[in-house]
Amino acid sequence: MENSPEKTSIKIFGIGGAGCNALNALVSENLTNASLIALNPDAQSLDRCLAPEKFCLGANLTHGLGVGGDPELGRESAEADLESLREFCEGAKIVFIICGLGGGTGTGASSVVARLAKESGALVLGIVTTPFDFEGGRRQRQAQLGLQQLKSVADAVISLPNQNVFQLIDEKTTAVEAFKIANQFLAQGVSGISRLLTQTGLINIDFADLCSVTRSLGAESSFATAHGEGENRAREIVEKLFAHPMLENGDLLEESDSVLVSLTGSADLTMAEINRVMAEIKDHCKSAHVIFGTAIDETFVNRLSVTIIASGRKGREEKIPVPAPNLRNPVAPVSQETDAQLLNASSMVRPPSRINAPAPEMSAEKKEHLLARQGGGRRRKVTDRARQSELPLEIISKGRFEKSEPTIHRGEDLDLPTYIRRGIPLN
Repeated sequence: MENSPEKTSIKIFGIGGAGCNALNALVSENLTNASLIALNPDAQSLDRCLAPEKFCLGANLTHGLGVGGDPELGRESAEADLESLREFCEGAKIVFIICGLGGGTGTGASSVVARLAKESGALVLGIVTTPFDFEGGRRQRQAQLGLQQLKSVADAVISLPNQNVFQLIDEKTTAVEAFKIANQFLAQGVSGISRLLTQTGLINIDFADLCSVTRSLGAESSFATAHGEGENRAREIVEKLFAHPMLENGDLLEESDSVLVSLTGSADLTMAEINRVMAEIKDHCKSAHVIFGTAIDETFVNRLSVTIIASGRKGREEKIPVPAPNLRNPVAPVSQETDAQLLNASSMVRPPSRINAPAPEMSAEKKEHLLARQGGGRRRKVTDRARQSELPLEIISKGRFEKSEPTIHRGEDLDLPTYIRRGIPLN
C-alpha cells in the first residue's frame, strides 16, 4: 500500500505592526493547514491583532512599549526570546515571514526568526514591504539593510514597495483605506503562494521552483494575484494583471529574467483559457525563464485565479535610493582601490623626510668657544637680523575626544600633530 502524502504544515509569522496588520487581513482567507502567529514587542498593538497565537517579544527588555523604530533593539528583543521562538517554529514545513521593513521590529527581528525557522528544518519565505517615499532616507536605508539581512538567511524573499499603492488610490482615499489595500495585497499574495505550494496540480510547482525565481540576492522580486469569473474570466485576469501596481503595470514583466505563473480553476478550466493567459504573459516577458503550473480546486466554481511571481534583473538595483551626502560633515566615498592602499600601508616604503631636525642645544660658554674657533680670534661684524623664536604652542585638552582611544601606528599617536611628534619648531 502506498504511503499517503504528508500534509504540508505552514506557519505564518506576522512581525511588528505591519506584519500584525497583514495577519488581520489573512484571518478572513481561511487558510487550511496554516497557523497564524503574531510577534510584536508593542503589547498594545499586539492586543489589536486577530491572530489566534500572539507573543510579546522582549517583554523584559522593552516592557511591552515597543522598540521606537530601532532595528538593533528589535533584533535584541527577538534574541531575548530565542527558546520561545524555536518552539513556535517546530513542526513547520514552510514558514512565511511577513513584516514591514524600515522600522525597528520587522527590520531587526525578521532575520532572527528566519534563522531559527531554518535551523528547525523549515523552508523560509519572506514577504516584506518597503517604506513610502515620503518616509525619508533613514527608513529607506534601514529597509534595504534589513532586506539584505533577511535574504542572507531565508530561502526566498519577495519585496513589495508601499509606494505602488498610490496607483490604486485617489485624492479622497483615506490613510486607513490605503493601508487596508496594502494589507490586502499581502494577504492575497500569501494565500496564493500557500495554495500553489500545498495543492497538487496538473502541472505541479514546488518550493524549489519558487526559490529559483526569488533566491538571487541581487534581484528584486514581486508578485500579484488576479481573479476572474464568468465566460470572460481569462480576459479579465489578463487585464487585471497588466494593470496591477505590484507588477508596475506590466513593466516589471518586461524587465524580469524569471517568472513563475500558477493558474487555479475548477474542473471546467479549458486549455483555451490557459493558452490565452499564458500567451499574453509570454508576449510581455520574451527574454524571461517562465515556470508554469496549474491546479484544480473544486471550490473555484466558474472562477479562475492566477498568482504570478516575477524576479527583476540586477539592473533594477539602481532604483534603490542612495543616501544624500551630509553637507555638514562630508565624507568622501572609499573605493576598493583606496581600501587596498590602506590595507597595504604597512608594507609601503615611506620617503625620507625633507625636514631637517633642529640643532642640539648648546650652552653660552660653548657657543663663545665655537665662535672663537671659527673667527680665528678676530671679531666678526655682526649685522642686525630678525631672530627666530619657537611659538609656545601646547595642547591643553582634546575636548570631547579626551576619553577616546588614541590612534597608534608603529608606536606613534597619530592624533598628535606631526610637528609635535617629530619635535619640529614652527617658525
